[in-house]
Amino acid sequence: MNNRRDFITKATTATVAALTIPSIVTSALAASSGKKRVSIEAGNTILFQGDSITDWGRDKSKNEPNTNAALGGGYAMQAAAGILFKYADKNLQVYNKGISGNKVYQLADRWDADCLNIKPNILSILIGVNDFWHTLTGGYKGTVENYTNDYKKLLDRTKQALPDVKLIIGEPFAVKGVKAVDDKWYPAFDAYRASAKDIANQYDAVWIPYQSIFDKAIELAPGNYWTIDGVHPSVAGAQLMAHAWLETVK
Repeated sequence: MNNRRDFITKATTATVAALTIPSIVTSALAASSGKKRVSIEAGNTILFQGDSITDWGRDKSKNEPNTNAALGGGYAMQAAAGILFKYADKNLQVYNKGISGNKVYQLADRWDADCLNIKPNILSILIGVNDFWHTLTGGYKGTVENYTNDYKKLLDRTKQALPDVKLIIGEPFAVKGVKAVDDKWYPAFDAYRASAKDIANQYDAVWIPYQSIFDKAIELAPGNYWTIDGVHPSVAGAQLMAHAWLETVK
């Protein structure tokens, strides 16, 4: 009996030890996007767009690229730091134009100034959680059909103005059981995630499966370690996202 107990304990420990953040990210990306990556070229402009998860306290009065205040304190900042460190010889310009509370139609309202005029070579978008969440808490009447149609119109407009832009689309995600995220989210929120993935496929974007990554990370540490309210990442959660983002570029 003791030998059997020791074997089970050792096997369980070995399984947990084998589960690491790099392996979580690598397996999730391989399952969803294969080896697809975006190539970074010298002189590229990279733009992060989205809602509060991207915004994360950035100073909106600052418009210079590659600066702490303008990049905020979240995953966009951490990803920017990673690429600026790794590709110091490429003279990259990295911007963050996420705005807290945004839904897709609000991105569209500011798209000329906050995207097209910047002329990014690489455009990274994470949007969708508010398109659903605000139907529960903010009186928003939008549907997943609105989300899908608005998103496609936004990307059509982008491709028309910037035909060579390379797209990275992040999966809207939520960590169930942490504060704001409860049973009322499901299964409706899953439709927004599925829509975003379909859009990524249709527009030949690199897809970051953030939901799968967070779901697997919970096997290492509880949900409230990775996110402060089920939606917004903690410091560790932001690094998890940034690590995943950096794995999509080369």
